[in-house]
Amino acid sequence: MWWVLGVVAAVVLLAAYLGWTAHRVERVHVRAQSAERALDAHLMRRAAAAAVVAEQADIVELYAAARLALDADPDERESAENDLTRQLQAITLSGTDPATRTLVASSRRVVLARQVHTDLVRDALTARHRPLVRALRLARRYPRPQYFDIEEPPMPPAVPAPASVPAAPLEPV
Repeated sequence: MWWVLGVVAAVVLLAAYLGWTAHRVERVHVRAQSAERALDAHLMRRAAAAAVVAEQADIVELYAAARLALDADPDERESAENDLTRQLQAITLSGTDPATRTLVASSRRVVLARQVHTDLVRDALTARHRPLVRALRLARRYPRPQYFDIEEPPMPPAVPAPASVPAAPLEPV
């Protein structure tokens, strides 16, 4: 009688572990997909901001690279983003106008989003390569996450916002 309870307990523990593992694989793949969408959104914002800055400063090469990045097919996206990164590195972003501040902020967000995406893809690939996950094919429902290999742009310095002048002088305390 006791051996039956032992077998049932072992089966319950094994089922709980398998359920936990399957949930972990699902969760890490969903997070990697979300990070990919967030990186894509930040790259689009950066390209749009670069196009605006290029129009204002009349920089034809930067505008062309920004348009190519915005209109690129998924298989050409990495090279278009690399071209845009090289064009952005070739110019100096000095100015306090809103378009330049937006470009610098979006460039900083791209760097951070790429780091998050890379970490989550690495975690998803690690989860996929575990022997139990491969043996039971727990990750077969999810597409294999891919790294987005673009040149690591240097983190641009933040452009300070212009100091606002108070409307009325402050009263002494």
